[in-house]
Amino acid sequence: MMDPFFRVDNLNTWFFTRQGVIKSVRDISFELSRGEVLGIVGESGSGKSVTGMSIMGQIDEPGRIVSGSIALDGEELTTLGFEEMRHYRGKRIAMVFQNPLMTLNPLMRVRDQMYEAIGEHENISHKDMHDRCIEALKAVGIPSPNERLNAYPHEMSGGMRQRVVIAIALLLGPDMIIADEPTTALDVTIQAQIIYHIRRLIDEHGLGMIWITHDLSTLSELADRIMVMYAGATMEIGTTEEIIGAARHPYTRKLLDSVPSRNVPGQKLNQIPGNMPSLLALGKGCPFAGRCDRATDICSEPVPAIQLSATHHIWCYHPFED
Repeated sequence: MMDPFFRVDNLNTWFFTRQGVIKSVRDISFELSRGEVLGIVGESGSGKSVTGMSIMGQIDEPGRIVSGSIALDGEELTTLGFEEMRHYRGKRIAMVFQNPLMTLNPLMRVRDQMYEAIGEHENISHKDMHDRCIEALKAVGIPSPNERLNAYPHEMSGGMRQRVVIAIALLLGPDMIIADEPTTALDVTIQAQIIYHIRRLIDEHGLGMIWITHDLSTLSELADRIMVMYAGATMEIGTTEEIIGAARHPYTRKLLDSVPSRNVPGQKLNQIPGNMPSLLALGKGCPFAGRCDRATDICSEPVPAIQLSATHHIWCYHPFED
């Protein structure tokens, strides 16, 4: 792996509610290199989206980053004020969300929304704006970019709208993009096309990307490394080959077992028995212990990280053997 330009160290993001403290992200650490895709995977409530919003500095009350570090090229982001962080959003770090209809303004043409994104950070001519928008639309595989530039969001398909959102994220040449379930609502053909264009852009421009998803099969095609989260904590992190082909954590194994085979029509889906523990009442031990058939009494104690290789780490007392 190349030298990382982005680091998250021991990040804790909690929400202080009337019911109690929801510890959505607990001691998360990872790094990202240019030209690399880090996939963050986990079921709903695992903390993966809160991790992304923490990086963007968009945690609203009653939530806040309690402790930890988020650094881009050595500059600490958690201490930046609102206006300082605005400089980073879009320009250095961009985010793509699952639903483009929640991102795009239905009353504005695509052109005006793209111009607005550029104008927030740069003062360039109308012609330069137009040329940059056309190039961005072409880069994500949008045909007839001039025509699409003058369209409203409702005049395009879901897949085309998502490509527009990705094009907007690329406009300012960010160092990294956080993509939160960006292809979940799309059919598999459109998903494959968008993943192809994203991987090409990453390789061509040296972007770093964090791809947040519940779908391990997507990450197997796109990611260089994968971090598995559960109940706000990291269970396992490693290269895609290590996670997909040689997972050692019981939770990762169960996630892999629950992925349906495309070659077996009508296959019964494997579900993980039980439910995720309440984030209001987490103990000090492994949060997966209550659903794990390998758990013993020691799993109620704090779980240390185990380094299996230079790139592969797990947090488990009873990992699977090779």
